[in-house]
Amino acid sequence: MEWLMEMDQPAVRYLAMRDLQDFGGKELREARELIPRTGWVKKILSGRLKNGYWIDGTDLYRPKYVSTNWNLLALSDLGITREFTWLAESAEKWRDTYARPDGGFDTPGADTSELCLVGNTARALIKFGYEDDSKVGNALNWLVRNQKPNGGWDCFGRDGVIDGWEGMSAFAVYPRQKWTRGMKDSINRGLEFYLERNLLEEGSRYDPWYRTHFPYHYYYDFLVGLEFVTALGRGGDPRAAKAVRILK
Repeated sequence: MEWLMEMDQPAVRYLAMRDLQDFGGKELREARELIPRTGWVKKILSGRLKNGYWIDGTDLYRPKYVSTNWNLLALSDLGITREFTWLAESAEKWRDTYARPDGGFDTPGADTSELCLVGNTARALIKFGYEDDSKVGNALNWLVRNQKPNGGWDCFGRDGVIDGWEGMSAFAVYPRQKWTRGMKDSINRGLEFYLERNLLEEGSRYDPWYRTHFPYHYYYDFLVGLEFVTALGRGGDPRAAKAVRILK
């Protein structure tokens, strides 16, 4: 805990105070205000250009991992919310540019949405504080409609596979009191999909499964699985035990 509370990465310090300790009120607000001043978030923001984008204002997805899409995903995981007034310009440009007619998210020019973009964009926007936004709600309903019978999702033509985790991670950060009946059913089927496979089924065919990494972007590993399974209330399921042992 002493390491997590060091001042050189105020985003980590804030998340440790919020999620692992009992800090609240003024202390937590002051810790959050420090996040953009040094460390990873300051470095990310140093590349943010006028009008709120990174690298290219027309292609928010490419070049991969350094353009707007990827930086916003990282910021959402580092405690940044719309309470930082500068965020709205970037987040809403991203949301509006990616919103597709079928209710999901994808890059401009796509007629239909792709699972990884729907799940990641919805997850980040919820964490930014847009859980009541209609386009976020549409994306969550898209996830419900497009879930496969086995509980997974189609990811780039692979039918219901473990690397369709982004949908579950979007539901994991959406307030439970807002879950519809369809969402609850989708979440339960998705949890069974992962737990039946002990979060390990594809590990022998997917080398990065044993890696713990950040930012996640769209790559799965066992810690990614544990995070959303635990957030959805099933971290104590015996079928997750092997992954917990590996983490320990």
